[in-house]
Amino acid sequence: MTIKKSVQIGGREFSIETGKMAKQAHGSVYVSYAETGVLTTAVAGFEPVEKQDFVPLTVEYQERFYSAGRIPGGYFRREGKPSEKEVLSSRLIDRPVRPLIPKGFNYEIQLITSVISADQKNDPDIVALTATSAALMISDIPFGGPIAAVEVGRINGELILNPTTDQLAQSDIDIIVAGSRDAVVMVEGGAKIVPEEEIQKAIFFGHKMMQPLIDIQEALAKEMNVKKREYNNAAVQEDLARIIKEKYGASLKDILSTPVKQERQEKTRLLFVQAVNELSAGETYTPEAVETALEKLQSAMARSMITDERKRIDGRQLNEVRNITCEVGLLPRTHGSALFTRGETQALVVTTVGTFDDVQFIDEIIGENKKRFMLHYNFPPFSVGEVKMLRGPGRREIGHGALAERAILPVIPPEDDFPYTLRVVSDILESNGSSSMATVCGSTLSLMDAGVPIKAPVAGVAMGLIKNNDAFFILTDILGDEDHLGDMDFKVAGTKDGVTSIQMDIKIAGVTEDIMQDALKQARIARLHILDIMLKTIDLPRADISEYAPRIVNMNIKTNKIKDLIGPGGKNIKNIVEKTGVKIDVDDSGKVRIASSDTELMTKALQMVKNLTQEAEIGKIYRGKVKKIMDFGAFVELFPGTEGLVHISQLAEHRVKKVEDVVREGDEIPVKVLDIDREGKIRLSLREAVRENEQKGENS
Repeated sequence: MTIKKSVQIGGREFSIETGKMAKQAHGSVYVSYAETGVLTTAVAGFEPVEKQDFVPLTVEYQERFYSAGRIPGGYFRREGKPSEKEVLSSRLIDRPVRPLIPKGFNYEIQLITSVISADQKNDPDIVALTATSAALMISDIPFGGPIAAVEVGRINGELILNPTTDQLAQSDIDIIVAGSRDAVVMVEGGAKIVPEEEIQKAIFFGHKMMQPLIDIQEALAKEMNVKKREYNNAAVQEDLARIIKEKYGASLKDILSTPVKQERQEKTRLLFVQAVNELSAGETYTPEAVETALEKLQSAMARSMITDERKRIDGRQLNEVRNITCEVGLLPRTHGSALFTRGETQALVVTTVGTFDDVQFIDEIIGENKKRFMLHYNFPPFSVGEVKMLRGPGRREIGHGALAERAILPVIPPEDDFPYTLRVVSDILESNGSSSMATVCGSTLSLMDAGVPIKAPVAGVAMGLIKNNDAFFILTDILGDEDHLGDMDFKVAGTKDGVTSIQMDIKIAGVTEDIMQDALKQARIARLHILDIMLKTIDLPRADISEYAPRIVNMNIKTNKIKDLIGPGGKNIKNIVEKTGVKIDVDDSGKVRIASSDTELMTKALQMVKNLTQEAEIGKIYRGKVKKIMDFGAFVELFPGTEGLVHISQLAEHRVKKVEDVVREGDEIPVKVLDIDREGKIRLSLREAVRENEQKGENS
């Protein structure tokens, strides 16, 4: 039986259909928005995963090129490993869904979304997130939803629900909001330096407008009436909880007052080993039960320190930022470098200035795009004192890099003003809370050290939350443990004038407007404090880019001269590259870009381009080479590819009987351009050029 529920959202139909496709999955929906459609399935295993302290959930998002009527590029002409876009979309779905799967449901869950129709106007991401919630709602998998997602833009001050691709190009806000019936559960997006108050309006506008999507999911689940699986809710045994509090409560209190991360972790490890050995020696309590009870007590004690004593693990005030140090220019041969340290989090950020040949081309279902600004984030295991295999970037690294890239992108100068490709790499050397925001700060410093004329410095900070009934406490610049034990991870980046990037994940039912307002206000104060420290190290971009970076010179030629520059089969442009080693790019508008790190070779290449593309000007004197003698005059080359005729009557003041009496082939002579006819034929005069040069000599 096929069931379909539809609603109008943003002037377009949003529909959820089940019972037609993928019927062997435990939950399957086809969700469409206008002509964009995704198939989402939810499946759970039947054997529990033992000894695992996290929800065994896998989220996969995949874009089929056929959805937009395209064949993939590359040798194999089929979809390969997940693209960066697919990885980010998978994370976007995972983050709000994971906290809503009960922790005691220890069965493997796989959620797969396939984009199978793409109209290239409506973003599949928001459709996919709502579809995932719907698939879980009609499956037998326990789920604390429904949730839904919308995208919010703003054009000329007016908020737009689910803006199209064309509208987003004009928008100064682009935020994806996920929410439940009562609250916001996830925020992801960016803005072009927009004040916090406007960001908050956009978020809660999105939450209000998504409610019809909650309605149709509830209606669909009610009609399907699927019974959810039973599971062990992993409740801690009361007697075990009491024993652990009596025996180890004082030790845990001491551990939570240890400010240095590594010392605190080692004390925690030793205490857990001691407790497991002492309490699981018999058969009453399993090691897993002991560890779970200790973790719950540790979490409760850390939270009560904040709510009752206003005291944090490292002794800071709730709104206090850790100590910050900044250094720039520490690597002599890189184009720009910075070391940003905040507490026990440290980022080494390096900027490389490249040419137009270094842009990244990306093959997506919407077509081929190019990026001239890339920010890559690396998280080596030594940054947290661990031993792990070094592999390529994982989902977390790609996500953190994208967050920082979005924060910096609004201040990158446009290509017309700064025609360079930029790559920023952040290597995290130490980590204890918000290395992505350290990356944002380090990127600003590194770009300024590289001489990139950014529009304004950008900084970022991560905010936390401890909620106790109706009371809530916002934490500035959270530690890793505060992230783990708290209720929210809220990252805000921006300039002194407004927000450029925002990301929020929560572990509770949702965030209210009051919490959001206080968090944004407190984050702004912290951001201004961090910016002030950063600008004491370097307050303006360097006056010029590094001596080791390539230089790019722009020039414009007439479109009818492009063929002359390129030459038959690219002969002319290849000749310039071979003789000078420069890089040359010419577009259909006649814009020519020449790149080289050698000034002398750059100048030589410029002259060669000018020689191939310049046009003769009437009245101008050139020094040309006689190429051919005729009875009626001499053909003179003004510059490569351009010749004119000096008629025999224009060779001298007196009457010339024979051309060879005045000039011979190979002679270099001054000639003045007298006229250029409609066919482009150039009439020259040696006589006029000599006369004018003599007059200039007399005047001087």
